[in-house]
Amino acid sequence: MASKSKSNPFIDALACPLVEFYRAEGYKPDDSVGYLMRRIIALIAQGVERELEPTGLTNAQWVPLLKLYMGRASTVAELARQCDLDAGSMTRLLDRLEAKQLCRRVRSSEDRRVVNLELTDAGRAAAQGIPAILSRVQNAHLAGFSVDEWQILKSYLRRILETAQTLQASAEEK
Repeated sequence: MASKSKSNPFIDALACPLVEFYRAEGYKPDDSVGYLMRRIIALIAQGVERELEPTGLTNAQWVPLLKLYMGRASTVAELARQCDLDAGSMTRLLDRLEAKQLCRRVRSSEDRRVVNLELTDAGRAAAQGIPAILSRVQNAHLAGFSVDEWQILKSYLRRILETAQTLQASAEEK
């Protein structure tokens, strides 16, 4: 009987050959793809927050507002899932958005357990400006890229995202 070697659950989940881009010896966090992506996200978020400052919206607030505006969620539970927030965090966030009169919670008449969300006129007006700000900030961070390079970058990022989602799903199954 052949001896079993230790299998790597991450590689098993992907069923693809492993290329060791990183090794423990000589590891440099500044060269890590994760570190670079985190830094880029932080800098873009700072730019968006700076642009949104006159509106009074924070990074935590504009995301759910935009998701509601774009129809990605219509209930508290859906919005919490879309924003990767727990119920308590979502409740506190919605309290702040309601205090700013940007949205309102409306209990479902069909199922009292369901709380629907509606943007107010002020919420719709605030959300309408967010895509322009996001476009401006992201375009500034992509200065010097060609359209082809931008498309290639997005394809690489999608591949990393798909792999990460596969790894996550595999870990959740265990």
